[in-house]
Amino acid sequence: MRRVLYLLVLLLSGLTGFSAAPARAEVVVVPLEGEIGKAQFIFLRRALKEAAREKASAVIIDLDTPGGRLDVAIEMIDALHAVTVPTITYVNPNAGSAGALISLGTGKIYMAPVSAIGASAVVMAGGQDLPETMQDKTTSYYSKYFRSAAERGGYDPDLAEAFINKDKEIKRGEKTLSEKGSVLTLSAREAIMPVDGKPLLATGIADSIDDIVSREGLAGPVKRVEPAGFESLAFWITKLAPLFLIGGIVGTYLEFKAPGFGIPGALAAVCFGIYFAGHLLAGLAGYEVIGLFVLGLALVLLEVLLLPGVIILAAAGTVLMLASLLWTMVDRYPGGPVIPAAGTLLRPVLNLTGAMLISGMVIAVLAAILPQTAWFRRMTLQAVIPTASRAALESWVGQMGVSTTALRPTGTAEIEGNLVDVVTDGEFLEAGVPLRVVARERMRTLVERA
Repeated sequence: MRRVLYLLVLLLSGLTGFSAAPARAEVVVVPLEGEIGKAQFIFLRRALKEAAREKASAVIIDLDTPGGRLDVAIEMIDALHAVTVPTITYVNPNAGSAGALISLGTGKIYMAPVSAIGASAVVMAGGQDLPETMQDKTTSYYSKYFRSAAERGGYDPDLAEAFINKDKEIKRGEKTLSEKGSVLTLSAREAIMPVDGKPLLATGIADSIDDIVSREGLAGPVKRVEPAGFESLAFWITKLAPLFLIGGIVGTYLEFKAPGFGIPGALAAVCFGIYFAGHLLAGLAGYEVIGLFVLGLALVLLEVLLLPGVIILAAAGTVLMLASLLWTMVDRYPGGPVIPAAGTLLRPVLNLTGAMLISGMVIAVLAAILPQTAWFRRMTLQAVIPTASRAALESWVGQMGVSTTALRPTGTAEIEGNLVDVVTDGEFLEAGVPLRVVARERMRTLVERA
């Protein structure tokens, strides 16, 4: 009993982000290099969650990018704001376009001795200018968003707007930093220029990561997290999550309908394995959701194999499995609220609901087609007894038979010398129980204990 309680405490601690024994504080360095895209976002999110779980003393973004997708930059800023760990950007040496805006999501900015930040004008994917009307609308939207991000981080919102909007003029004292007609770009010296007693944008110029660690008085060893190369794969797995859910659900159904065959069960295991692995690699899920799913599956199997009729076990197991599938898709950060906001839950709920509906339709089609196939009859050992025709099934209402497999509540029964897929009204019955055919409804033959 103590072991069970201990495992439950570990499981709940994983779900809530609570840790009874805090890990030694580290300074986590996250390199962001090259063009900003979805793979970089997945890598950053994974690193931030790892740092939050380990209670790192700070996260330093080692940034060197010419720019990239602004929509991804917004996701990165939201991720940076979601963690309670102090964050710092080290512009080393480039923070162009989207990189300049990502820097605004961290608490502090340091510049390498030779570095630059800015030039975040919105352009098309190929680098061409947007059409004039689209340019005005897009610039207006992103300007307002990044002004808000700058204000939240304690930076000058006019600088954030001038990074994007070429019509924004920036003057500080007698010096014009950005004239109308060009977007703002700051050198290292300009970024630390004092204005009203504080730096214009960056806290200071640092020669290295170690220099930043020393200046900030950070404790603990420096740990550099490297991208593992699977971020792009994780992105596509999470995008196709409903398909893997459908494969897992349908495969599980087929395995229960043709027990012992193995291929449907293997298909379900592969689909669920890819589903969980992809979300784990994408930084969305932790190992606790896998444990929750396995616990739910164990309860269902316990009900089916050892304790038939104790419906509460199968019901609880099903709830745990569905909860784990849903929780896997929720983008939750350690230390955040236990129950995520409605907006965070919307897409996971839609994905799971859609997958279950489509799986239900696929299962209904298979339930009508498979019993008529020679392959399925062989797998369920129906070759030894002829299969009943549809007309015969319709005429059997009131006839007697016997269950040839356990009915939980579906299974197989012998009626009039034919082996037929049947279902009870919810009662679980063992093999060898006398039955009476109650009704024939569409594809279902309803029976009850005689």
